[in-house]
Amino acid sequence: MNFEKTENRFYKNGDDGKMIAEVTYVPSGDDKVILDHTFVDPSLRGQGIAEELVNRVVEEMRKENKKIIPLCPYAKTLFERKSEIYSDIQV
Repeated sequence: MNFEKTENRFYKNGDDGKMIAEVTYVPSGDDKVILDHTFVDPSLRGQGIAEELVNRVVEEMRKENKKIIPLCPYAKTLFERKSEIYSDIQV
């Protein structure tokens, strides 16, 4: 799925313009961000879209040499469940 990017946010709008998926993060100092929110419309759940969104943030933060504090319950669970993938990026 292709996502749009704005400052501290990746998202996808449906054909009707309504937001159907989103992840947001906020800076925390010079070298960290807080991943604070993940949303996927109920009609799209179970397709791995939330993980794709989190991975967009992970890719961007790796490029910027920043760490992630996963406060969003979904992201926190994902980071714990797949710690071998995210151990380098998580605070």
